[in-house]
Formats: sequence, C-alpha cells, structure tokens
Amino acid sequence: MTTINQNENLFTLINVFHVNPANQQELVDLLIKATEETMRNLSGFISANIHQSLDGKQVVNYAQWESKEHFQKMLSNSSAIPHMKKAEELVNSFEPIQTEVVDSISM
Repeated sequence: MTTINQNENLFTLINVFHVNPANQQELVDLLIKATEETMRNLSGFISANIHQSLDGKQVVNYAQWESKEHFQKMLSNSSAIPHMKKAEELVNSFEPIQTEVVDSISM
C-alpha cells in the first residue's frame, strides 16, 4: 500500500508516458505485469500506482523505492530491462521525474 509521508525519506519516481490512445491499455497492462512479476520482487521496491488519463494520451506511474540507489539498481536488472524496452516501443515519449515528498495533506 502506498503511504505518502514526508518523514519516510523514500525515493519517488513519477513517470509520465505520452502514448497514442490505441496503445494506452497495452502500456497499462505491461506496467501492471512488470510490477507484479518483476518490480515487486526487487530489493527496495515499495509500491507502484498506475494511472491512465481519461483522454487516452497519458499513463502515469507513481512508484516508491526505499532509495534512489535501489531505483538505479533496478534500471540494470536483467528481469526489468525487457519490460522497460517494451514500454519504450509503446510510447511517443516519457518524462521520468525523480522526486521527494515535501508534504502530504488529507482529510
């Protein structure tokens, strides 16, 4: 489960994928499969939340890792690389934004 808390000191990646609407569902399915089969088994993985835009043109992955180092290690993982390459084939472009939580406000 995702917890957003500025005191956790987690590394958060917000990845915005720009896709043709015809490819949106395939990318969503790929990200879910990659997360369930690979990412969740890697050291340092905390959570992933996959969102799709209502116009079909974007997919957003909000992923949390214990540290930036854990995330960077995933980038060279032999099980993760094929999923990332397939995602690159499905998108027009993507924006990986490396972040840290500053605050979280809720009811």
